[in-house]
Amino acid sequence: MAVPKRKISKARRDKRRANWKLEAPAIVICPQCKAHKLAHRVCDHCGYYKGVQVIEKNA
Repeated sequence: MAVPKRKISKARRDKRRANWKLEAPAIVICPQCKAHKLAHRVCDHCGYYKGVQVIEKNA
């Protein structure tokens, strides 16, 4: 079984973990109602996705 020969220092460990960053969600404008929505999801405001009404919303 492979076992490390030396203890990995905290600095080296933290350098490896430094690249885990959060990204801002991709926000686009809905082509139907011009409201902001998350990309690749049904619009919460009008219920359309790719030009097709998926969820019926009461206006």
